Amino acid sequence: QVRLVESGGGLVQPGGSLRLSCAPSIMLFSINAMGWYRQAPGKERELVAAISSGGSTNYANSVKGRFTISRDNAKNTVYLQMNFLKPEDTARYYCNVRPPNFNYWGQGTQVTVSS
Repeated sequence: QVRLVESGGGLVQPGGSLRLSCAPSIMLFSINAMGWYRQAPGKERELVAAISSGGSTNYANSVKGRFTISRDNAKNTVYLQMNFLKPEDTARYYCNVRPPNFNYWGQGTQVTVSS
């Protein structure tokens, strides 16, 4: 059973930064897309950022210019660097990893932006 291990969430003041990371509990030999989604209370889960196996990236308009997604294929790890955080970024952030024919989700890590 593959689990995704997420880390890096927490409480930060507006304008601050956090870095999320996520890796599967076992090494996967092939991963297509990796990404981060978020869900705020009372809202639907939404895509924050995704990165393909070739390094192509896709961002939600609300985070463009502030968040950067990256991946380390040798470590099966995906990162989300979040800068200039805003209160509206407060949500539970979920990692998503897609090997061929599979789709794995993490348990989520809470990000709270508040003064």
